[in-house]
Amino acid sequence: MNVLIIAPHADDEVIGCGGTISKLSDEGNDVYLCIVTNGCPPIFDNTEAKKNNWPHNNYIETTNSNRILGIKETFYLDYPAAMLETVPRYELNGRLIEIIKKIRPLEIYIPHFGDMQKDHQIVAEACMVAVRPKYSFAPKRVYAYETLSETGWNTPSISNEFIPNCFVDISRYLQNKKDAMQCYSSQLGDFPDARSLQAIDSLAKYRGASMNMDAAEAFMVIRDIR
Repeated sequence: MNVLIIAPHADDEVIGCGGTISKLSDEGNDVYLCIVTNGCPPIFDNTEAKKNNWPHNNYIETTNSNRILGIKETFYLDYPAAMLETVPRYELNGRLIEIIKKIRPLEIYIPHFGDMQKDHQIVAEACMVAVRPKYSFAPKRVYAYETLSETGWNTPSISNEFIPNCFVDISRYLQNKKDAMQCYSSQLGDFPDARSLQAIDSLAKYRGASMNMDAAEAFMVIRDIR
């Protein structure tokens, strides 16, 4: 089975579904990753990436993380992080459609539309355009993942709330998730920072305990065609 993970920023894939990725890969599935944005001036310094001809500022961190999780291939769209609203919507939609058409995933994991960060909202909306059921290559299953430091921080409303109705047991893969996140040292903070190893561990155990598991990742089922 082909699986596609859409991450607005490098590390969202680990925070949102790192354990699930590791589990899917371990079970023999081909997992692909698409990172939509990249840090660039005037907000971010990309001098080192340019000097080394890397496709992304976090290329080394992502490569090391992918190796732990078992990701087969990563696509970098290289749109400006924190400035995604400057990109024509039709262009982003088209790029995502191209990748989905190429991979033809049975399952796709996308960010939650109610996340606070605007890049997440734009990517989630573009993904929904790209997976419209009318397409012959549309995935049968579409899931939204939660991202610590983004999910749950928006203004409280029904449309913004993350309401999980699917749980993946990652008890055997929680350490892989944390090891993969540790590769993103540039993005990690110290607890109680939401992007800390302790916070990631706590959420996984909380989600797990709610379903009588040691650890789990939670998702919202957007579509499930059987």
